[in-house]
Parts: sequence; C-alpha cells; structure tokens
Amino acid sequence: MAKILVVEDEKNIRELIKFNLENAGYEVITAADGKAAIDQLSGEIDLVVLDLMLPEIDGMEVCRQMRGDQELRQIPIVMLTAKGEEVERILGLEMGADDYMTKPFSPRELVARIKAIFRRIKEFKVDNEKLKDEIIDAGKLKLDIPRHEVIYGDEKIILTPKEFELLRYLIINQGRVLSRDLLLEKIWGYEYAGDTRTVDVHIRRLRKKINADYIATVRGVGYKFVKME
Repeated sequence: MAKILVVEDEKNIRELIKFNLENAGYEVITAADGKAAIDQLSGEIDLVVLDLMLPEIDGMEVCRQMRGDQELRQIPIVMLTAKGEEVERILGLEMGADDYMTKPFSPRELVARIKAIFRRIKEFKVDNEKLKDEIIDAGKLKLDIPRHEVIYGDEKIILTPKEFELLRYLIINQGRVLSRDLLLEKIWGYEYAGDTRTVDVHIRRLRKKINADYIATVRGVGYKFVKME
C-alpha cells in the first residue's frame, strides 16, 4: 500500500483529501504546516500532496529541501495552489514539483492524478528492468539506466525522477517531434485538457541542466531531441 503525506493547513481540505485517498486504498498521514511535514518526511513516503501557502515553512521551501536531499529527491510531489497563483505554480514546477492542482479542485481528479503518477512509476520501473544493463548514448550525453544517472561529458547531472523519465523518452524518440499532449500522456499518464505548462516548465529545467541545444522546440507542435557529437 502506497503511503502519502498530505500537507495542507486548512483542516477541511486536509481531511477531505485524506478521506478520498484512503477510500482509494492509500495509507495517508497529514501535516498542517511545513515544519511538521519536514519532520515526517522519510524514504517510506511514496508521494507528497503539498500546499504552497503554509505556516512555519512554506511549500516552496519544503519542495526545495526534498529535491536537495538524497533520500527524498525521488518522492513525487503534487502541489496545491490557489486559483490566482500562476507565478507560484510555475516556481513550484521549477523547484521540482511533478504536478499541480488549482484550488478549488475535484478530489476525484486529484485521486486520478495520483493514480496516474503511481501507474507511470510502475511502468517506468518495468521499462527500466528491460533496459537494466543499458546505457543510452547520445553523443556527450549518456543515460545510465541501472544507476538512474545522467552524464554530460565528465559531469554527473542530477535530475528529478520526472526529468529523467522525460529526457529518456525524448532520447529514445530522438529526431521525432513529440507534442505536449503526447508527452503528458506518456510521462504524466493522463490527458491534460488545455494547460500544458507542466511540460514546458520541465523542458526548461532540462535545458538548464544539459546543453539546451539537445532539445529543439518545433513551434506550434512540441519538442524533439537532437543528437549532437
């Protein structure tokens, strides 16, 4: 049974999320502020639902600390934001959140999103098992599948799980133009109506960590990986 930490300072929302996740078969623990969340974080947590606006320590700082910790950086994060906080949503994705939902939201959609994340993690592990001895070579850029590492030249690049999965999918489809909708379906596991900002932000983060020229934008369509020597 997957274990989820729900971090939300509004009691009614926190209890509503907990109720729906437990009904979906997950083990749920909760925290009402960022400090309590950090105290409860461990490698036993499988996913975090994280509100941005929290007392003590805000959600952005919780996310930053998780992504900087060797044990915690692999844990998926779904951020919750208020309707008008577009800048905060983008910053959250930049900090390493895997996905976000805007309040008010449907608890059923949140559960569906979380199920999609876990389904993709399972599929990703199966894919990696098939490639367990493989190192994907793209010129100076190499993906070490068994070690879940990216090497650029002589430098080891640290990626979040979602960044690694996205880069791997781009590389194995190198030269092919991949639409944002397709990437959402293949990497996030659901069809995302309308806003594809999640993909754009993750692409931007990848470009900051590797040579930006590897990922070309095809205007009005999507992205493709370009192998360089």
